[in-house]
Amino acid sequence: MHVAGRIEDYALIGDMQTAALVCRDGTVDWLCLPRFDSHAVFAGLLGTEEHGFWRLGPAHAADAEPPTAARRSYRGDSLILESEWDTPRGTVRVTDFMPPRDGAPQLIRIVEGVTGRVPMRSALRMRFSYGRVVPWVHKHEGRTVAVAGPDSVWFDTACETYGKALTTYADFTVAPGDRIAFTISWEPSHKKPPALPEPEQALEATEEFWRDWVEQCTYHGPYREAVVRSLITLKALTYAPTGGIVAAPTTSLPEEIGGVRNWDYRYTWLRDAAITLSSLLRTGYREEARAWREWLLRAVAGDPENLQIMYGIAGERELGEAELDWLPGYENSGPVRVGNGAAHQLQLDVYGEVTEALHLAHMTGLSRNDYASLLQLKLIRYLENHWDQPDEGIWEVRGPRRHFVHSKVMAWVAVDRTIKLIESGDADGPLEKWRELRDDIHRDVCEKGYDKERNTFTQSYGSRELDASLLLIPQMGFLPPDDKRVIGTIEAIQRELSTPDGFILRYPTTGEDAGVDGLEGDEGAFLACSFWMADDLAMIGRVDEARKLFERLLALRNDLGLLAEEWDPRLQRQVGNFPQAFSHVPLIDTALRLTASGAYGG
Repeated sequence: MHVAGRIEDYALIGDMQTAALVCRDGTVDWLCLPRFDSHAVFAGLLGTEEHGFWRLGPAHAADAEPPTAARRSYRGDSLILESEWDTPRGTVRVTDFMPPRDGAPQLIRIVEGVTGRVPMRSALRMRFSYGRVVPWVHKHEGRTVAVAGPDSVWFDTACETYGKALTTYADFTVAPGDRIAFTISWEPSHKKPPALPEPEQALEATEEFWRDWVEQCTYHGPYREAVVRSLITLKALTYAPTGGIVAAPTTSLPEEIGGVRNWDYRYTWLRDAAITLSSLLRTGYREEARAWREWLLRAVAGDPENLQIMYGIAGERELGEAELDWLPGYENSGPVRVGNGAAHQLQLDVYGEVTEALHLAHMTGLSRNDYASLLQLKLIRYLENHWDQPDEGIWEVRGPRRHFVHSKVMAWVAVDRTIKLIESGDADGPLEKWRELRDDIHRDVCEKGYDKERNTFTQSYGSRELDASLLLIPQMGFLPPDDKRVIGTIEAIQRELSTPDGFILRYPTTGEDAGVDGLEGDEGAFLACSFWMADDLAMIGRVDEARKLFERLLALRNDLGLLAEEWDPRLQRQVGNFPQAFSHVPLIDTALRLTASGAYGG
């Protein structure tokens, strides 16, 4: 009987339109078809085997747990997963991948005998609509097909299959040199069957795709392995047809095991996508940057006054939040949510992140787009009248709105980068007026968001609480790194928001502002914030300390180099949606900064 593994037990495979999570025991516990945000066909990750899974590995007793792979790795710099089991009868390898596609999405699994003769079993239980709907499974011209409503999934293999307990099985034995393929393909149920898969050709083409893509990377520093794996992960989270970038391919993996902080991250946050864009640009990936800029212009359309903080991967605006009460949640962490009710929050920092991304694209030579410049000007005209309002802030609090310092700083960034655009001659605008606006915002933050007694900026105006987003003040150029207020803020966050193992919390969830986010419970150390701390330490000259923190963060990655959103210092495990763009982006940024400073060992 398989139960969902620890979050770090999973591998990511994907085709840049959707993704699957594969556990160490060879079970696919999560797959949405045909898109990242579609209903899951395998939802065992958030429930039990009854909610859908596909296990492929050495045969085992029915009452025993499936054996876990002795070794697993990605094939070179690719998203092709190879897992090997050593059994009393020999060694077997399973290769899992999803080929980049124009047509039907496919998940292909190739079993290869290495030594001995190993009995194997494939157990496939498809459940549509997040594990709620049992499909009609039948044969069609020698192929197995599962149909429910608008969806059909086709299962192809040369092995003989049989049905038992609403599950499709294949029992077989592999010897050295044997290669047996299994494929599932999705197609709308009203259309003709998808073409028969060609697994070996697909494997070769997939390996070539990733090899060619990684060759574009311009970073060749000491942390190249970690940077390249993070870049591949970010590419895997990009929806190829539109250029939209999902924050993560999962929903409702908890920020606290057993808690209620469970959110759907299968959408495009402007903030996450903008910082992803910056990392891609700085490592040589202009095509992805161009595609995201086009996605942004389509999503925002002519309506920047109603800018949302997130959109669907094709630019959809309505992301209504609902709870799936038939799923118990990952390790009973309920509720399971789909959609995201934060889509219509006011988060003024988004204007800064989007403008910064457009500015960086411009500075790195991405071809000019007149509408992108026009959008930037429209965003500033909106901020002229709204920057001094309270908002929900970067962390999407569901409590009362506040004057968050980070939001004001990013409003300053938006105005500053637009002034630079005008000064470069690539746009026209009221330069003196906006210079005054920039000065007004800066003065307001320094007067109202700074605690003179403690020499630190605070989370919001009038609060004494801290917030890790304040670490971005020097990185955004709001104040220089050697400013005593910046150094004081960094040191205060180290004192008050550090876990015992030195990682950084986003903000207090107890104390004076307990419940600032309007939620019950607690959460782990937010990994992005810990990378920000490493960046800041390097910026203020504490480079050895920065490097040590960065390398401790690298050690939190799973064996495949993947990071979730947070680290639980008490349970010593990853928590939150997985893998998380907002963790892998700052990993890349910090590696670039430390490399530039020479702050690395060896």
